[in-house]
This record gives sequence, C-alpha cells and structure tokens, in this order.
Amino acid sequence: PPPMPPAGPAGRGGRGGRRGGGPRRPVSGDWLGDDLEREFEGARRTRLRGVIVGVTALVLVAVAGLGAMAYLSFGGGTKHAAVPPPARETGTGQDGGARVESEPSDAPIVTPTRSLYIPAKGTGKFLLPASGSRVFGHGKVMRYMVQVEGGLRQDPTKFARSVDKILADKRGWTASGKWAFQRVNSGQYDFVVQLASPKTVDKICGSYGMTTNGTVNCSGGKQVVVNLRRWLLLTKYYRGHPDAYHALTINHEVGHRLGFGHMTCPGRGRLAPVMMQQIYGLKGCRANPWPFDAHGRFLTGPAVAGK
Repeated sequence: PPPMPPAGPAGRGGRGGRRGGGPRRPVSGDWLGDDLEREFEGARRTRLRGVIVGVTALVLVAVAGLGAMAYLSFGGGTKHAAVPPPARETGTGQDGGARVESEPSDAPIVTPTRSLYIPAKGTGKFLLPASGSRVFGHGKVMRYMVQVEGGLRQDPTKFARSVDKILADKRGWTASGKWAFQRVNSGQYDFVVQLASPKTVDKICGSYGMTTNGTVNCSGGKQVVVNLRRWLLLTKYYRGHPDAYHALTINHEVGHRLGFGHMTCPGRGRLAPVMMQQIYGLKGCRANPWPFDAHGRFLTGPAVAGK
C-alpha cells in the first residue's frame, strides 16, 4: 500500500465556513470510479426517479440604484447565485471544545422553497436501514452503522447507500490497504454515521465539547454527525457538486475516526488533502473530496498544530 503519515489524535471534529476566501476554484476530477458507478447504477436510477431536490432563492441586489433579482437552484443544472456562508468554526478540538461565530448580518437573503425541507429539529430518534452491506476493501474491517433522525423526510436506505458508495470508492480510505468497511445494522460497530437535524447536531456535538450552532458537522467518540442543513446546502467550493461535497464530508469525518488530524494545503495548484478544512478556504490548492488520488497516492499536507 502507498505510504501514509502517522495518524493524528482522534476525537477532532466540527467544520464551519468562512467569509471571503478569494476566487472560487474548480473542484477536481471525477467523483466516483467507473467500477463503483456501475455497481451503484441501480441505486442511482432509483434516486433520480425520486424527488429531485432543489432550492430557490431571491437575492435582492442594488445596481446603480435599480433592484435586481437572482434565482438560485441546487439541481437541474441551473446556475447558482450566492447564498449565506455557514458559520465559521474557530476551534476544532474535542478537548477544549470549538467555537463558532454567527453568520454575518449582511449576508444575502435566501428563502428556500418547499422542495428543500430542512427542519430545525427532528424527532431525536434515529432510524436504521433494513440491512447491511458487503465488505469493501482489504485490511482491518471497520464496521459502521448508518442512522437517519426521524422527521427529516430522508430515506435511511438512500443515505446509507450514499455512505457505502463513498467508503467503497477506490480513492477512499480503502486505498491504503489498511482498512476495509462494512455497514451493519446490529451488533458491534466501530463508528456510526448519523444524519441529523441542526438542533440534534448541536446537542450531540455539544456533548463532546463542540459548538456547532446548527450549521456544521462534527465527529467525536464513535459518532460521525452529519448536519442535514450542510448536507443539502453544501459549501462555497462545492456548490453545484453535491456528490463531491458528500464525499468530502464522509471522508473527512471518518478520517478523524481513523485517527487523522487536520492538514493544510501542501502547495499552490495541488489537490487539497481531504483532512484539510476546505470550507475555510483552499489556500491555493484545488478542491478535492478524496484521501487518495486515482493512482493510489495519499494526498497529504502539513499538519495543523493542535488539530
């Protein structure tokens, strides 16, 4: 297997957004390998025949004293206008907790339509898919559960398939040869991926000393907690690329469960490490949602002290 740097301490988590951050850079590469595309094609067709999630917004812009309106839609190939950036997390440690700044008051006004359902609070009870998965990869088998909070109008089976697809990709953590993954719905497990409402995310992440303000994801203990708001609204550098952002979210947070800490950009024009907090800005790197490249090389960068 390709060489990998020593894993950093586990128990890190929480990611937020950043205002500004320079020009938007293209997201690199194909998101999923051809072999996995074929394997999951049936699930994809089912997903495409289902509800196509979109969000529209009216952004009022003053131009030379005249009002202008911009239309925002995620999905359907529509061009995207700016939406308010998520709150910025200014700390990431499980030990001392994380701090999250409020969203800027001068952010554009965005009004989601009924097609994008993001309740502030779910039922607090989590639902499991009916079955598990086969083992993906070779190495130590990491068993994981996938759960979706009730009241979100999200199908646990579809969400689980998305997670499976990401962890099984040849550019994912299996490329190291150290880990394999298998989803289970009972018995012992190494970590659990939970899709939760903003308030439930705050509650879970708060128990690990992290402040998420209903806007970001976190990872602590055996829990990988995915914020529904972030999962659907994406982030600045991945807008228009939901599959890529979903891969970044899962790979980054699972990376913490595997013991990796945060990294930063290794050099201008290079692919950003998946353990880089890309939501803060790319710092000259190109957006990248995978821990390994297509040739099996680990995409690393300088470690971020204390993170």
